[in-house]
Order: sequence, then structure tokens, then C-alpha cells
Amino acid sequence: MNRTTLSLIAGATALAAVTGFASLNAPAASGDNTAKAATQQPVERTSLLCPQPSTSEIAETAYTSYTPVTQGAADSGKAELQAAAVESADSTSGKKTGKKTVKPALKPAEPGKPATGDGSGAEPPALVGTAEGKFAPGWTVQETTAVAAGTGRGLLGTNCTAPDTEFWFPGVSTATGRTDYVHLTNPDDSAAVVDVELYGKDGTLKSTVGEGITVQPHASEPILLSTLASGQQADLTVHVTVRSGRVGAAVQALDDKIGGDWLAASTDPAGSLVMPGIPKDATAVRLVAFAPGDQDADLKVRLASPSGLITPAGNETLHVKAGMTAAADLGDVTRGEAGSLVLTSTGTSAPVVAALQVVRGKGSKQEMAFIPATNPVGGRATVADNSSKGTTLALSAPGGSAQVKVTASAGSEGGTAATKTYTIKGGTTQDVDAPVPAGLKGTYALTVEPVSGGPVYASRTLASAQEGVPGFTIQTLPDDRGTVAVPEADQDLSVLLKK
Repeated sequence: MNRTTLSLIAGATALAAVTGFASLNAPAASGDNTAKAATQQPVERTSLLCPQPSTSEIAETAYTSYTPVTQGAADSGKAELQAAAVESADSTSGKKTGKKTVKPALKPAEPGKPATGDGSGAEPPALVGTAEGKFAPGWTVQETTAVAAGTGRGLLGTNCTAPDTEFWFPGVSTATGRTDYVHLTNPDDSAAVVDVELYGKDGTLKSTVGEGITVQPHASEPILLSTLASGQQADLTVHVTVRSGRVGAAVQALDDKIGGDWLAASTDPAGSLVMPGIPKDATAVRLVAFAPGDQDADLKVRLASPSGLITPAGNETLHVKAGMTAAADLGDVTRGEAGSLVLTSTGTSAPVVAALQVVRGKGSKQEMAFIPATNPVGGRATVADNSSKGTTLALSAPGGSAQVKVTASAGSEGGTAATKTYTIKGGTTQDVDAPVPAGLKGTYALTVEPVSGGPVYASRTLASAQEGVPGFTIQTLPDDRGTVAVPEADQDLSVLLKK
């Protein structure tokens, strides 16, 4: 084979490894080398990583798995969550390479119906999940923990995430009363090497402790952030980069007074960001932003309310110096209405990352959660572990108006799926009356699909009051990556592979 043929085959093979659907096709021999438009095909394999939940002896953790029914998906497949410390059998010798294999923590039975598992107990592990075939497209797993008392008490929730090589977490703290950990989970058979950097109001916090952290195969490492740098700062940004391998990363933030929750990674640095679904009864909202480039960022701050875009009085703009973290107290910015924060660069388009810390309640009855900047829903987004009470779905269309279809799945223990369609006016956020499965038993999933119009951003709030404390947690709904673009071409190259 010549170099061109090898390049074509190598590219197609790499695509096949990701999607399971790529075929070895090349431009026609007639000289027309224009490839056909790409088509969206269901993914065939998905990995998700769930961080170790609270180690409190009184914590109760539940896992909920859901895969939407996806047209064109494989007819068969499987999915399961396994303890991170349990290694798989060696594919050649058949011998166990690590600890004794145990029963999966969660093993879904079919797409279209949630599956639940219990993660409570002493020292619950982080989980590594893999879905194949019909279970892979849009696979979503929610980890929800209730802690009745102590540091970080309240409702903590996170969507288990796919492994990656870079993460940004604006909104962490090493101040008195805060105990923040970044959890690093390695799903692979070789060790991962990770750097963890902290940035404050004056720039980088010098430390060598966060350099070259080794995360062993099929293992999870919680790193206490206060051990990475001296001094105490209330507003910090964590940057996780992977030198070799890949990891899942999430921050667990625990506060002595206002509870705790998981902080998911912000979307990639960008000139415009959206943080959807601030609860209408929020009593305090704090914006934390970081500019990772070499240019300062000047941000216009606006709230997408039910009536349109408004500028918070006294917080019209935020200046973020290059390489530094900036913060602003927005108070009770929503004032009893649904809202989403919209940041837009003015002047230069210097990219930033950002997140909100949100507080509900007053005095000793306060609880906190986080809303990181997120991507729009895209083709479809899914969130699991909803209940008939305590679930709020926020939809925001910061640009043009949009029509959105929301589907409630069947219940984990019974119930019939239901669907509603909503129109969200441009520049607004709506807390919608989301559909609930008829005859619901157990929990259910919500799937959001834009029908027409501009980009839509979404989040889901779970609320559960305990002894007067308004426990809550918020998860954003970016695209569930259930499909991938696969280019079509004109000529089958399989004949070349036989030469």
C-alpha cells in the first residue's frame, strides 16, 4: 500500500474505535474526492466514573442509571458500575490482576427504564462504569447522597462523568470552615499522572505537591486541596491536567455551616458562558471566574429571568485579570423568580471559566450547591433520579426563542413515559412544569430535546428538606453525547485491505 492508502485506513480505523460504526470508504476513483456529509450514528461504548461519596457513617447514597431509547442503536449490549478498586481479568491469561471481583454496584436491565443501586455503607468506593451496544448512547448515571449532620451535611449530587485529560473548577476554597477535595479516578489498566494547580486572586499558588500525582490503575485518589498550598483563600480555581492516561475529576466541597455538594467541571474556556437554573428562592449567589489566557477579561453580567435579560444592579460587569481568579457577590439576584446567569466578554474575547455557589435558607438552616458554566443541550440531554416531588427543571434560551420537548421516562419500579413540549422566549429562563410518568413508582429520568430555535441551556434541581434545612443539589444538562458524526464517502476500500 502507498502512504495515502495507509493514511486513509488509519483515519477510518481510529474513527471506528471511537464510534464502532465507521466504515473504510474513500473518494471515488473518478477524481471526485469530495466526501459526503457526515451522519449522526449512535455511539457503541461509553465510560462513566463516579467519585467516592461521603465517608460519613450516617450518609445514604443512591445511584440511578438511565439510557434513553435511541433510534439505530444496537440490538444488544450491557452496562454496569463496578468498584474502582476491582480490576478486570487479564484478557490473555484469564487470571485476576487485582482484588477479587465482586458483584457490580449497578447493572441496568434495559434502555428506557431507570435502574437504581445503593451505595450506602462503610467506606463506599468510587465506581467505574462501562456501557456497550444499546446501553451506550446517552448513558447517564446520577450519584445522590444525603448526609443528616456534620460538616457538609445536606443533599449532595453529581452526574458521573466521562474520563478526560483536562478539567477546570472555579469556586473551590481553602478558607476556614471549608474542606475541599478533588477526586481523581482512573478507569484504565495503566497508571495516570496528573498535575493539580491552584489559582487565586493574585495568580498561581506555588506548590510542588500537586505535580506528578500518580493515580493507580482502576483506583481513585481524593486530594485535599488545602495540602497543595499554604495559606487560606476563599475563591480559588483548580486546574487538573493529565500528563499520561486519563481520569475522571470532580470536587467535593464541604462547609461547616452551609452544608456541602459536588462541584462539576466548568465547560471549556470561552468568551461567553451560561450558568442555568439558579433557584428562585436563592438567598445568596456568588460568581467565581478565572481567565486562563494571557489577556484580561471584561465580562458583562446579565440574568436571564422569566421576563428577559436584566443587569444586576451593582454587578453590571466583572473584570478578571489574566491568570487570576475573580469573584462577585450577587446576593439574592433572582428575587423570587427563575434565572440563569449569562456572561459575555466585552472588548477582547478573552476566554474564561466560571461557576456559581448558590445558597438557600438563612442562619443555621442554610445549604449550598454549585452551578458550573455548561454547554447547551445540543441534540439531547438526560438527567436521572427525579421524583414526583422536589424536582425542578429550568430551561433557558439566552439567545433566540426555542421550542423544547421534554420526556419523562418510565419509573424505575413502574409507570408510563410522558412527554410535553415548551416554548422558551429568547433571553428568558423558565422553571417548567416537567412531565411525570403516569402511575409513577420509584424514580424517573428526564430527557430534553430542542425542536427548533436557538440554543437551550438546562439544569435540574433536586430538593429534600431535613429538619428545616433546605437540602438541594443542581445538575446541568449538556448534550449526552449519545451520537457521533460519521462521515460517508463514495468508494469501499475493503478491497485494498485484502492486498
